[in-house]
Formats: sequence, C-alpha cells, structure tokens
Amino acid sequence: MTELILGIESSCDETAAAVVRGAREVLSSVVHSQIDEHAVYGGVVPEIAGRSHLRKILPVIDGALDQAGLRLEDLSGIAVTQCPGLIGSLLVGVSVAKSLAFTHNLPLIPVHHIEAHVYAASMECAEPPYPCIALVVSGGHTALYRAESPLEMSLLATTLDDAAGEAFDKVSWLLGTGYPGGPEVSKLATEGDRTQIRFPRYKPKDGSLGFSFSGLKTSVLYHLRGGDALAPTPEPDKIERRADVAAGFEEAVVDALATQSLQACRQERLPRLLVGGGVACNRRLRESLTERGAQRGVTVTFPSPAYCTDNAVMIAGLGTELLRAGRTAGFDLDAASR
Repeated sequence: MTELILGIESSCDETAAAVVRGAREVLSSVVHSQIDEHAVYGGVVPEIAGRSHLRKILPVIDGALDQAGLRLEDLSGIAVTQCPGLIGSLLVGVSVAKSLAFTHNLPLIPVHHIEAHVYAASMECAEPPYPCIALVVSGGHTALYRAESPLEMSLLATTLDDAAGEAFDKVSWLLGTGYPGGPEVSKLATEGDRTQIRFPRYKPKDGSLGFSFSGLKTSVLYHLRGGDALAPTPEPDKIERRADVAAGFEEAVVDALATQSLQACRQERLPRLLVGGGVACNRRLRESLTERGAQRGVTVTFPSPAYCTDNAVMIAGLGTELLRAGRTAGFDLDAASR
C-alpha cells in the first residue's frame, strides 16, 4: 500500500498542512503566512505567532485535505513538526496532530524541522542523493550536516551567533527595506554593485568549519555610521550608495555560506550538496554555489522555492520515511524548542 501522510508544520510563523503520497508525490500543500502580522515589529513575535496558529490551523488542514480530495479516514498517518522552533507555536501543531491521530486511530509521527528541510531538497532528485553534505540556512538556523540517509544526519558545524537569515533581517532594518529582510535586501542588491564595498567574512582560524554573522552585521552598522561607532545611524533615505551596501552585505553572506559548504564537501569527500531553508531561495546564493560547486566537481541541489521556506510537504515526506522505519510516537508526545 502506498502511504498517504498528512504533514502539519507550525514551528514559527507559517501554518502549513500538506498531503504526500509515497514520500514524494505532493497531493496538496496549503500555507498560511503571518508576514503581515509581524511586519510592523520587524520580526516574529512569539505570542502573536502562537495565537495565529490557533486561529488558522484547522482551516489550513481542512484545505489540504480538500485539495487532495481525501478524508482523514483515508490517511496512513499524521506527521507533525515536534522540534525545534517557538514552543508556543509547536504546541499548537503537536496538540492538533495528537488529537486527530487519536480520534482516527492513525500513527503519530514526530518530525525534526531541520531534517525535514534537508529532505525537501532530496524530494525532487531523480535518484537518492545520499550520502551528502547538507546546508540548512534560514532565519533561525545556519548549519552543516553529513547526511547518510534521510534518517541519519550528523552535525558538522553551526553558527556561533546569528543565523544568516536573522542577519538579513537586521541589516534590512538598518537599510529600511522592510520585513522579511532576505527578499527585500536581495531585491535592493540587484540595483547595486557587489564589488564596491567589501564586508568581512568569518573564517575559523584553525581551518575548521563554522559560521558567524554578528561581526558582519556590526561591520554594516559601522559603515553606515561612517566608521564612528557612537554616531547616529542615518535614516534609510540618507544612506549613501544604499544598494551597494545591500549588494556587498549579500555577497559576504553568500561567500561565507558557499566557502564553508564546499570545504565540508572536500573534507568529507562527498561530491553532493543539498541546500534547504528559507535563505535557499536567495538568487545570488543559488548562482554562486552552483557555479563554484561545478568548478569543484560538486553537484548542488536546491528545493523549489515553495519548499525552501517552512512548509508541510517536507514534514509529510520525511514523515513517510519515519513511518516506514517504525519511528512513531505515543500520545504523550511533547513539543521541544531545541
């Protein structure tokens, strides 16, 4: 029997549900974004996120089932993001998944959000890409993994401070480009020259793998203040060569991500790199990693943009693999922020 899995995702500020057949065939995908609710604050407010999930999660699930032409009784199991994420948001998804699984006697499948981002990149591959290196880069996460299979991942390196997506959001606030920062800064960067302003790239002194973006963010701030840390930050419309600043910043982030990812491929002797997470939508990152990877004999795979940001397709897809491996949970399942 080919599995029909309902995936539920509520780890941050997207409420999502999807139905996937046989781990790869997407029958439906519904995502409710909270961008408008958080834009005024320039970032995600956990309390607002949790309340929005409460309002939207059942209509989103109903929409995914209707789109797939299925009922809950037709499903093989329910997969839900269990960790990591905002605890209040996660609890909404886990509570609903437990209730539906219990009342319809369906297996309950807990899914790790980061592992699901890696799986999203593999779902569109003609052949299984494992073993490979995986880069997960988003607003909350920036890390490299060695993935032996969809269910076997080991951490190679992570960020010492900010995630890349968080740095985009903060620089976007400095430049006055809006929220979410990644798409807005990238849009402005297309009008600038990425070679005009060179911002620093973090590189571990001992040659190991790792990321850090707090220094880059501070460098942008000091540049805007004319090198005087105590000077006021200029208003966005008073910033000189604003597009060049955006382009230089974006290039620094992309260079750091590409350099460390390809070093990981070389270090682990693996010619395959999967990239997942919201920042994987970034046009410049896709261009640079693909080009530099080809020069080094590394095949780089990105998910379709719709499956880069938080979605439930990746939860249902990986949930199928977990169900096949017998990795289900009891109804005492709890959410975990980390």
